[in-house]
Amino acid sequence: MQKILFFDIDGTLMEDSSSHFVPESTFEALRKAREAGHLLYINTGRPLINVDADVRVMGFDGYVCGCGTYIEYDGKEVFYHTQPAEVCRKMVELIRETDCSPLFERRDGFFFDPQTRDLPFIKTIRETFRMQEKNVWRSADDPDFGFDKFVIGYDEKSDLDGFKAGIAPYFQYIDRGYGFAEMAPLGYSKGTGMKWVLEKHAISKDCCYAIGDSLNDLPMFEEAGTSICMGNGDLLKPHADYVTADLWHDGVYQAMDHFGFFEA
Repeated sequence: MQKILFFDIDGTLMEDSSSHFVPESTFEALRKAREAGHLLYINTGRPLINVDADVRVMGFDGYVCGCGTYIEYDGKEVFYHTQPAEVCRKMVELIRETDCSPLFERRDGFFFDPQTRDLPFIKTIRETFRMQEKNVWRSADDPDFGFDKFVIGYDEKSDLDGFKAGIAPYFQYIDRGYGFAEMAPLGYSKGTGMKWVLEKHAISKDCCYAIGDSLNDLPMFEEAGTSICMGNGDLLKPHADYVTADLWHDGVYQAMDHFGFFEA
């Protein structure tokens, strides 16, 4: 029976560091599962533009990106949702008023805001993108500005309560810790993206698996028939049906072997 497995990226498939280390066993597990006829999907909060060659080279059937706002299958865009221009401008003004620091994400680019403080977390992201030769010069004041979702850096000077109140009609607030938060449009998540894919492939929830390592994978776990937590995902472990080894000790391979992904 054909199964489908949805993967988080950072901390699950690869090390969340500049090295982007991936165990050889993970490549082998993905290859065996494809040969057995199962479907493999990335499911990430990253926008499409930030799903780089080091992920695509692993060989996936499709991609759920931007917290369910973009879906690609067999190299083709099959679903996309973005924000109206008026909502985008409201968020820019809200972030400036509440003294946060944003990164606006769209399937085809990133936008920073030089009119806000250069908080460390956002500064680090910008420098990482610059070293990856991505365009980090697009601004919230550009004529073509718009976004699908966004993240913020914040600190003790930020009016976080005011920010949360301002986004409430439009976005879900996901605190990632360490002064970093992610905003997904209301009604969209890793879980809604999975549900859309399952319906299109006519695959039942019982044949759907999800593997991740952090609390932003909870919507994915809620839509999966079986949820799998990496051994390095301490906060997520209580919510999982199965806990595998950590990333550095062949956790992906172990989980896929355990659940029969190497058999047709």
